[in-house]
Amino acid sequence: MNWIKSILFVIVSCNCLLGYAQLTKGNLTILEQTDYKTTKYNTVTATTYKKNGVNYVFSGGDGAFINVFKLNATGELMPVGAYELQNKKGPARGLVAHNIKGTDYLFVGNKGGNSVEVYSIEDNGSLQRAFVLNDTPETYLGTVITLKVIHIKNNFYLFVGGLESTPGLSCFKIHKNGKLSHIQSLADDDLIHTDGIIGMYSHKINGKTYLITGGFQDNGISSFEVFNNGNFKNINNIADNTTNRYLTGTYPVNGVTLGGNHYIVVGHRHHKYYKRGNFIKKKDFIFHGDGVSVFKVNEAGELIPHSVLVNNAATKLAGQTRIEILKIDDSEALVAIGTRDDNSIQLCKLNANGVLKPSGVLDTNYPIYYGLTSIKIKENFFFLSGSVDPKVKKMFAYKVNFKPKNGKKLRHVVNLKYKDAATPKEVNRAVENFVALKNKIPEIIDFEWGINNSKEGKSKGFTHSFMLTFKDEKALEVYLVHKEHLALINDIGSLIDDVFVMDYYTTE
Repeated sequence: MNWIKSILFVIVSCNCLLGYAQLTKGNLTILEQTDYKTTKYNTVTATTYKKNGVNYVFSGGDGAFINVFKLNATGELMPVGAYELQNKKGPARGLVAHNIKGTDYLFVGNKGGNSVEVYSIEDNGSLQRAFVLNDTPETYLGTVITLKVIHIKNNFYLFVGGLESTPGLSCFKIHKNGKLSHIQSLADDDLIHTDGIIGMYSHKINGKTYLITGGFQDNGISSFEVFNNGNFKNINNIADNTTNRYLTGTYPVNGVTLGGNHYIVVGHRHHKYYKRGNFIKKKDFIFHGDGVSVFKVNEAGELIPHSVLVNNAATKLAGQTRIEILKIDDSEALVAIGTRDDNSIQLCKLNANGVLKPSGVLDTNYPIYYGLTSIKIKENFFFLSGSVDPKVKKMFAYKVNFKPKNGKKLRHVVNLKYKDAATPKEVNRAVENFVALKNKIPEIIDFEWGINNSKEGKSKGFTHSFMLTFKDEKALEVYLVHKEHLALINDIGSLIDDVFVMDYYTTE
């Protein structure tokens, strides 16, 4: 096994010479489609959840069904089933999954049924209905769009918002058996922005919990403090100003903490994109462009305007309907913005200073409503999306690839000399097992191999060359200790007489 030590020695030597390259910073980001599967209807909402080490994707469309898929580490989707909502009403909105005191639940906003449905997530990913909460005159569940679970000490609360004619914000306590009991409801008024809540996010700051809501019809965002008993009160409110804020038709709301700073990222689908008569309540809107707004939440829970990414010729931000955020580290996060009117996923990096910078765009060729979600599996980032277009009955999986602007990649070249006693059959089997690693280890982004045919006579007995491509040293290190790689070493090590390894960066 001395050849293993040789490989590790070369890697350590290269790391010392090159330093540790974190290629996710300041680089172009691309999405590569890894799979797609058919859904029962179109996709207007989606979420992800991990249970017992298995990753699940839940999606809902204009029909009364929830689709469930498994997602593996290579981005392959595997259907689990489709589950019908109560009374065959729908569509499903505001999917959110959470563990409540030992039981995994999926909470579903039933827009057409004016209700919230609760399902237990079984060990195989299937769904079992546990509870249904119907709207009452005291609650605001009509045309349910958005749900948010908040955990405070030993209690779990579900916040609900929607688009009904008498809008507001409601809170319910979640019990261990999945039942919901009403805590408080707050009607929308001229001050707060809870008319048409399509996005919510919560931050915990110095032991206090703050909920941020976006009002689609109100053209603004509001902050609320949530207390231990589930009651809540308004902190502050910010409305569109038709100049340097982009909140008309406030839509997706998400957030992240970077470098100790608590940020809220807000998108909007401007009212000008709607052509449905009286759907828009305030007709006196002014279009001053499309933009994504970043707000900072201070220690008192107040929202403070911080920065804006304005749409231009290099970005695609028309009709933002979903914002997903995956944290890279404490100084940077990847932000994906789904659009309905640009048919795209705009990728950005958000740094610890709260500045959004475009890093790539995927032309999906289909409009996205609320059906964009994300998940991190080991070191890989994935985005899952579907379309509001009724003709597009598919769920797509995309893997994030961070590529440096100068095109540098890390090559790992392994040259092998087999023992004279190794039979051709044994050598062929060893080669097949080596090549098979490209489909077993996600960190390998490219794989080539060949047999020496040089006429110079300087190959020194080395017959087989394998070239593996990685994005950086970190990915290579994952490969080196991966169980499949170690199994290969154990399997073919006795056949190897000598090994020569080189690692280098190249520009393509």
